[in-house]
Amino acid sequence: MEQTAATPGEASGAPAGRAGPPVPVRAVSGESPAGSAGAVGPLVRGLEVLRVLATGPEPRRHPGDLARVTGLARSTVDRITTTLVRVGVLRAEGRELLLAPGAAELGNAYLASCGLPELLGPHAASLAGTLDESVSLAVPDGDGVRFLTQSARRRAMAISLRPGELLPAGHCAAGALFAAGRDEDGPARGTGTPDRHRRVAEARARGFAVDDQMIEPGLVAVAVPVRGPDGAVVCAVGVESHTSRHSAASLEERALPALRRTAAAMEEALASAPAATTHPAPPVATAAGAREDALKEELGAGFLRSLARGLDVLRAFGAVRGPARLTDLARLTGQPRATTRRSLLTLRHLGYVQEEEAGFRLLPRVLELGYARLSGLTLPEIATPHLVDLVRRVRESASVAVLDGDDIRYVARVAGSRIMRIDIGIGTRLPAYATAMGRVLLGALPAAERTVR
Repeated sequence: MEQTAATPGEASGAPAGRAGPPVPVRAVSGESPAGSAGAVGPLVRGLEVLRVLATGPEPRRHPGDLARVTGLARSTVDRITTTLVRVGVLRAEGRELLLAPGAAELGNAYLASCGLPELLGPHAASLAGTLDESVSLAVPDGDGVRFLTQSARRRAMAISLRPGELLPAGHCAAGALFAAGRDEDGPARGTGTPDRHRRVAEARARGFAVDDQMIEPGLVAVAVPVRGPDGAVVCAVGVESHTSRHSAASLEERALPALRRTAAAMEEALASAPAATTHPAPPVATAAGAREDALKEELGAGFLRSLARGLDVLRAFGAVRGPARLTDLARLTGQPRATTRRSLLTLRHLGYVQEEEAGFRLLPRVLELGYARLSGLTLPEIATPHLVDLVRRVRESASVAVLDGDDIRYVARVAGSRIMRIDIGIGTRLPAYATAMGRVLLGALPAAERTVR
């Protein structure tokens, strides 16, 4: 595993053609969320602004652009973005706004709550190693297919399906499987095309589906369903390849037997998983109330407390496996039950939460709130803004390096503004034992590996 280190001083996010334009946030019930009884208006508007930043074609936006796209007043956008910046979901660079790593916490909450990556990810990684092809897990999300994880193979023609990415159900193999599972005894739900109805019928009859360059030219895939203990389709596991290696037919022949064995192992893992659990300690914000009070006192009307509280409710789902009870979410966030319930009802109207008999369940649509865009960032892209802030505070150069054999390799660097400085380019290698970052990384290795080195 790559080890990373950052130190001050000298050394001693959708592939093109897949995503459409952003669509306004919709209420699953068909009514306007802002006009729904009990809806939290600032939370509705705040998530709309966040979604535009997360799904729009440009990762950076001026507040005026956000006002134009969302139809909100500029003063409202300013209050929303001020709040989102202060709670760590957005960051400001000059007059531009973009997602901050804290936005990934919302998607992480869904992934932890559903438990699928943790339970099924190792099986997918093992299959990828066996077949030497990319393997992904996907779940249904409305009329689309949302990808959760991918165990990719490093190649010149790499198959890149980012976690959180949404694809139209009719354009991928997993979509046919989900449509077949929704309506076992009749035609596929929705109008659809005759070709799509044929693919769904084939998937239902054969128990698997094939994607012959429907997503993109050159991409072929085969997928099978993974069912939960109740027999319902929980997710799909798929193998993706390129036409330079396989045709759709040859990939089916090569991958399908192992794919079916892996799906069976995944179903066993789901059947033996423990019942829904709640972590005893609040991981969201130990002093959430004190933090909110301080921000409200500092920013006054510029801080939207109800928006911050709604985001805390989303994060709290990460501490609960399976449906979460209102009482647990209120305890985890430190909020009154009535306040928590208002946030949950608003999130339900927006399609991010589903209410069940056992409680509330976070839905995969939460991944649209920045997870897909942030999951595509490289380590240097994530680290550089933090290095800039560090250099500004300590007035020294700052770097990030990874362990590469017996050396360290610089992957990100921000130089301080000094007359005398050491220029170290990205990609520079230095002996690990002779540098501070190298010794930190060597010290973090397991004891047996440290001895070998």
